[in-house]
Amino acid sequence: MQVFNSSSRFGVVSILLHWLVAVAVFALFGLGLWMVDLNYYHEWYKTGPDIHRSVGILLFGLMIFRVLWRVVNRGPGPLPGQAKWEVRLAHGVHGVLYLLLFIAFVSGYLITTADGSSIHVFDWFTVPSVTGQVKGLEEVAGDIHYWTTWAIVVLAGLHAAAAFKHHLIDRDDTLRRMVGR
Repeated sequence: MQVFNSSSRFGVVSILLHWLVAVAVFALFGLGLWMVDLNYYHEWYKTGPDIHRSVGILLFGLMIFRVLWRVVNRGPGPLPGQAKWEVRLAHGVHGVLYLLLFIAFVSGYLITTADGSSIHVFDWFTVPSVTGQVKGLEEVAGDIHYWTTWAIVVLAGLHAAAAFKHHLIDRDDTLRRMVGR
């Protein structure tokens, strides 16, 4: 399999980035939903959020790499027979997903650092607060994070449904290209 994208196929780097981000996003979403109901005495009360924040920071870095990779390594063009509105809609959805992901990263970061705290990423490195203590920021960032992550999951679900529509109804190579076939 080729490393770089070609005019007709995605390369292995783009495919791995796509699926790694997808799995991480849904895992973080599930962990986030579960951990907000933990009480102080639950054994995962501190561990769940620590894992969530650490994976979120690493995913932020991966998304920066993904954006740079996409800039220098354009994806394949549209398949023959795809309507122009479908192609434009697909590009728009990708752009919105990327924007929402970065909003989720920033708002998640602000939830933790609004009181001046740093984020310890698996005890490998620390990301300091850039805001210091800002009263009320945690609540605003929390609301933004909550609604943004729900929007990501719903939009990603629609994105997956569209891929299956192309595979099962249109019988084109849209999905096959993203699984490396």
